[in-house]
Amino acid sequence: MGSANGLTNGRGGHPLFAFGVITDVQYADIPNGHSFLGVPRFYRHSMLVLQRAVKSWNNNKNLNFAIHFGDIVDGKCPKDQSLNAVKKVVDEFENFKGPVYHMIGNHCLYNLPRDKLLPLLKIPNLDGGRAYYEFSPAPGYRFVVLDGYDISAIGWPHDHPKTLEALKFLRERNPNSDKNSPNGLEGLDRRFLMFNGAVGEEQMEWLDCVLRDAINMKQKVVDTIMKEDIRLILTGFIIECSKLPWNARQDMIFMTEGIQSILTEFIIQCLKLPWNTLQVPSCWNRWNEKHQH
Repeated sequence: MGSANGLTNGRGGHPLFAFGVITDVQYADIPNGHSFLGVPRFYRHSMLVLQRAVKSWNNNKNLNFAIHFGDIVDGKCPKDQSLNAVKKVVDEFENFKGPVYHMIGNHCLYNLPRDKLLPLLKIPNLDGGRAYYEFSPAPGYRFVVLDGYDISAIGWPHDHPKTLEALKFLRERNPNSDKNSPNGLEGLDRRFLMFNGAVGEEQMEWLDCVLRDAINMKQKVVDTIMKEDIRLILTGFIIECSKLPWNARQDMIFMTEGIQSILTEFIIQCLKLPWNTLQVPSCWNRWNEKHQH
């Protein structure tokens, strides 16, 4: 999916800034096949789709940046090809005449560990593999990219504390031997699967600081949470419970005075949210208690 989006000033429609959007390139140098769920995949053709998107963005000539919502390569990419596959897709993004921002997804982490993946995606790796960050494309606006695999059983070393925390979390909530199976889980419990993840407490504290700083600077905030299957929903919300974060809640996207989660005139809804999104509103609540009055 590739598109160009813009935010307007509401007075004559002149854009404040504009940007390109694409998600789930999921490239692999292998024959066409099917996803783990049986969805048809055209692995090599995805590169052509990306090339068309980049060409369209460049032809627009007015885009400030582009953002990719994750899964730059597919989980079925042969692991001895993973590094070169990621480099090949990144090189194609480099043809865009502007900055490109990336989010990570589960398919990214199936292929490369964080210490190899994040430098390739030019994600600021300031603190031991964290993949959440922020940027400001125009005065008065700040984009916050969250890491929905902060607490996860994929992407970290097997003995990493965040891996061990994730595995403990799954053992307590998913009785299946295959932790990617939602069998027997109902409703929101179907999100407790290994291919999902969670937003850690340290990340939420960082987000709290970012939001407070944005309020002080009178900035509007666009938050992007998790990579997986972010959709622009024009009417209502669609929740696919098996793809929610472990701590997910529908009120995760919030609006309060001075802070608005916005993307053009649409609402971003994450169909695959982190495991622990249930904890994120508590972060919002702490922030509101401190700063709402």
